[in-house]
Amino acid sequence: MDERFHLSETEEYERLVQFFVVNELEFDGDEEVDTDIVRCYKVTDQKDSLIGAAVLAMREGRYIIDGIAVDEAFRKENIGRELLNAVLAEVKQRGGDALYLVARAPGFFRRNGFTAISPEDAPNFFECKYCPQYQKNCFPEVMKREIA
Repeated sequence: MDERFHLSETEEYERLVQFFVVNELEFDGDEEVDTDIVRCYKVTDQKDSLIGAAVLAMREGRYIIDGIAVDEAFRKENIGRELLNAVLAEVKQRGGDALYLVARAPGFFRRNGFTAISPEDAPNFFECKYCPQYQKNCFPEVMKREIA
């Protein structure tokens, strides 16, 4: 990673949630399915300004990315890829065989080995299925990456 940035684990979940909100990831805190936070990651600059974040969680025994975002000004710096690699490494270390997410930027995830799966075939742990905006004015892709 570029020496201007620092990737680290963090316990600052609430700080990450606020970052996700500012970066236009939907998050209302009222999830219909229990989520167990596994690990949180942040990328900061030398002044500890948050410029990227990711949350690895488990729902119904499956690993998911419960949030991943990079500040718009830094989206061409490979920070998203570094965060994703940290999450994938953690899942692999824990013996996980797949990682799921709901992608608002599916192109990024496709380039990083994820494939779209049918929402009807997806496990029942993405609350998007129950959102009144889903497939009306919000069209995220449910995606999965196998982990070898």
